Amino acid sequence: MANLWKPDSWRGYPIRQVPDYPNQDKLSLVEAELSALPPLVFAGEARRLRQQLADVADGKAFLLQGGDCAESFSDFSANSIRDSFKVLLQMAVVLTFGASCPVVKVGRMAGQFAKPRSEPVEIKGDIELPSYRGDIINDINFEASDRDPDPNRMIRAYNQSASTLNLIRAFAQGGFADLHQVHQWNLDFVADNPASDQYEALAQRIDEALGFLKACGITGDAVQQMRETDFYTSHEALLLCYEEALTRQDSLTGDWFDTSAHMVWIGDRTRDPEEAHVEYMRGIHNPIGIKCGPTSDPDTLLSLLDVLNPMNDPGRITLISRMGHELVEKHLPTLIRAVQREGAKVVWSSDPMHGNTIKSTSGYKTRPFDHILSEVRQVFAIHQGEGSYAGGIHIEMTGQNVTECLGGAQAIDDDSLSQRYHTQCDPRLNASQALEMAFLLAEELKMLRTECKK
Repeated sequence: MANLWKPDSWRGYPIRQVPDYPNQDKLSLVEAELSALPPLVFAGEARRLRQQLADVADGKAFLLQGGDCAESFSDFSANSIRDSFKVLLQMAVVLTFGASCPVVKVGRMAGQFAKPRSEPVEIKGDIELPSYRGDIINDINFEASDRDPDPNRMIRAYNQSASTLNLIRAFAQGGFADLHQVHQWNLDFVADNPASDQYEALAQRIDEALGFLKACGITGDAVQQMRETDFYTSHEALLLCYEEALTRQDSLTGDWFDTSAHMVWIGDRTRDPEEAHVEYMRGIHNPIGIKCGPTSDPDTLLSLLDVLNPMNDPGRITLISRMGHELVEKHLPTLIRAVQREGAKVVWSSDPMHGNTIKSTSGYKTRPFDHILSEVRQVFAIHQGEGSYAGGIHIEMTGQNVTECLGGAQAIDDDSLSQRYHTQCDPRLNASQALEMAFLLAEELKMLRTECKK
């Protein structure tokens, strides 16, 4: 079957969650222009991530995946990228040092522009317009001209992704990620948070460890991992015409890669094995994520694994459970048991965000932080009880000082949501809440690894 696959073979399958472009000739011109542009990422980078995810699948590492719910054109800046990168570095250090566990860092960055929608239209009063589907497709402004899908937005998304990747690579390899800078990663507005005090204490211990290593003659000049870090990008591969246009054949192996990101995933609404998104994914050799919600059933999941990973290669598939704190105990064990019976080699990651979205009394879409933490704790307990490994976390977060998720040490309440509610789509954890989560995860991982040694 793989020999019959082509980057455009998805076009012969049923498809959901895609826009209806009014000008097909304009769309074709944009697709041709994108096809001629350089790749955003490279096959060797995607292969390296796949190898590192194989370690996660084997219980030897942990996957940290996080970033914006939906990147926007209007909020794009070097500072916002830097601050989100800082928070992910902080979380990774907390996990690595606290749990003695290597962390694979993957950002929801440089391509997370398209969003699935529950309804194809949005209604305000007597006006009905197409739903906002992300800046790569249309504009969030509720005007008819802004909501029409515009193919040229794909070019802008490509250019912004290229700029973001350029900056991320500079941060990851140009000295910003050096462990000697660990104190500098803290953000000013987090300073009064208890998690910040924990972080500073941990940073002091890292300084002492680095001082000891230096005395032994081991420095960043000699050990690359002390001054640089691997950092990868990911997004939901929703807009398949964009993904196809950036699909390239590796000159070394002949394999096809989606060069829009190192890792791409299939959403909970587009994971039908007989439909277009799965058909596209089966032919690319990137690591692939699959969102698994409460409606996921074991037979369909196993069919997906057969289609997307017929050779059962570790590191190829990451299963991202997104159940909600009230449903995770009911649905997740059944999926884990099915995967174990099949002997499938996968990474199990938890998305504790999407299943815990509520509407506040003030009308804002939000997520209670205690519900998010509850799902995380339950996921770890369930995996441990089933003899499986909870190998990752997938969160929507930002380095900005937003007030979008209720609770946390900042005690964001319903009245506080309006102060800095800036998200394009879904509520995100701010830096303070993300750091709190990192310490919880570190404790869970530390206990798990202690149990495994007994």
